[in-house]
Amino acid sequence: MKKAVSDLNFGDLLDAVGEVVADRPALVYGPLTRSWREFSERTNRLARHLMALGLEPGAKVAFYLRNSPSYVELLAACFKARLTHVNVNYRYLDEELYHIFDNSDAAAIAYDPEFRPHVQALRPRLQKVRVFFESEIGQHGEDAQSLEQGCVSGDGSSLDVQRAGDDLYFMYTGGTTGMPKAVMWPHNNRIEVIGIARGDTAAEHARSVADSDVFPVLLPAAPLMHSTGFTSTVSALCAGGCVVLLPSPRFDAAECLSEIERCRVTAIALVGDAFSVPILEELRARGGDYDLSSVQALTSAGAMWSAGNKRALLDYFGNASARDSLGSSEGSRLGSAELKPGENTETGTFTMGPNTRVLTEEFRDVAPGSGEAGLLATFGPIPLGYYKDEARNRETFPTIDGVRHSIPGDWCTLEADGTITLLGRGSNCINTGGEKVFPEEAEEALKAHPDVLDAAVFGVPDERWGEAVAGVVRVRSVTDTDESALGDYLKTRLAGYKRPKKLSCVLQSFRAENGKMDYDAAKSLFAP
Repeated sequence: MKKAVSDLNFGDLLDAVGEVVADRPALVYGPLTRSWREFSERTNRLARHLMALGLEPGAKVAFYLRNSPSYVELLAACFKARLTHVNVNYRYLDEELYHIFDNSDAAAIAYDPEFRPHVQALRPRLQKVRVFFESEIGQHGEDAQSLEQGCVSGDGSSLDVQRAGDDLYFMYTGGTTGMPKAVMWPHNNRIEVIGIARGDTAAEHARSVADSDVFPVLLPAAPLMHSTGFTSTVSALCAGGCVVLLPSPRFDAAECLSEIERCRVTAIALVGDAFSVPILEELRARGGDYDLSSVQALTSAGAMWSAGNKRALLDYFGNASARDSLGSSEGSRLGSAELKPGENTETGTFTMGPNTRVLTEEFRDVAPGSGEAGLLATFGPIPLGYYKDEARNRETFPTIDGVRHSIPGDWCTLEADGTITLLGRGSNCINTGGEKVFPEEAEEALKAHPDVLDAAVFGVPDERWGEAVAGVVRVRSVTDTDESALGDYLKTRLAGYKRPKKLSCVLQSFRAENGKMDYDAAKSLFAP
């Protein structure tokens, strides 16, 4: 029986596509190129290996990995074996890492060798984990298996597995307390909302791919452990395309531009200005050194992307358009914006998605052109909710007029012409380069210092990151408190992107009479 699109999952699509584009490249990583035939065989072997270890459908596999073939191949293997992907932010410190491993009920953890000390430190507490994998070829700790060995040993043919559209993957995102929460995405909902399938069955999709004259060559500049990098990579693979990964552990604009030229990249996945700014700096310094004519699309999601930087990039990427997608881990395709060379636009202006509404907190539709701020909401193919968090599910995924919605927390105004102008994420969440930072976590870390009486943390505008984390601390004595020492104090308590880039020490209180934080008062005391 043919499997309808409502019952498709990514494993089905990758199997079918792999058969029709076997000789095309699937992965490029520095000097390494893997064909689709190799990719299919390696991921089939790894999927069998995972199943042989006793990992049953629905078991959680934590990806503590940087961008590399190991991430992409393990992801495909998990899709094929019906295992649940769990993304791990490799910038996290031990307690944050433990929260993800424990909260997700991870049965397996795959990690790069550089992260071995963190895994070893946590290992005595990870009683739910059945198997550990290290990624690097030819190396693995004595208590871990080699991912590479799983890719090269055994049967490389397609698995005889009956998959389902409601198989899940997890995408961890920040929570209101600063601890991340897992958004549960069914494969079929994700395939539908992104528009990945070209037909009602995997076979029809594969035939369409085989008949195509155009195959994407994607360079995900964003980390694969973020939804932007993850989704763009999966979409490119399902289209029979090639994914070009940057070998350097940290983003290097010169390397990125060189790989674009060498691999004839057609699409780049960014996260707003955090990537645009260093690319522009390199282009302004050495723009004439790069042939960027192959690029057709610069795509971004997950952070603000300034109109000025879009226009500046298109001066160098003359054959491309800048495609800005408004969404979050909790809901996709809330809005979109496309800018072509020579056109103009405003930052944060989007065309509404087909299933998007703008609602008040009482779930009343905002009238176009009213100037009233509202919350973006979407319905249709949305996540199941957060894993093991019913309270947050009721808040973020309410049922309105009998229809289940996702309300991620983004505020906007609905203009008279039907476009939306994004105002920002609700409460005081800081979005710095696509990373969510909740002020309360940094504030509590600062207040643990003996010289600090109170702390307020907030975002300030930043050309590269969209927002930079900043703060004001109320101290016992301004002369006895060193702001750089406070920064050093936080280095062992918070991940780097969560730490304030600038702190101001003051003697005044910035709380209201009722004891609540007055962020406006705190910001008025901040000295940039």
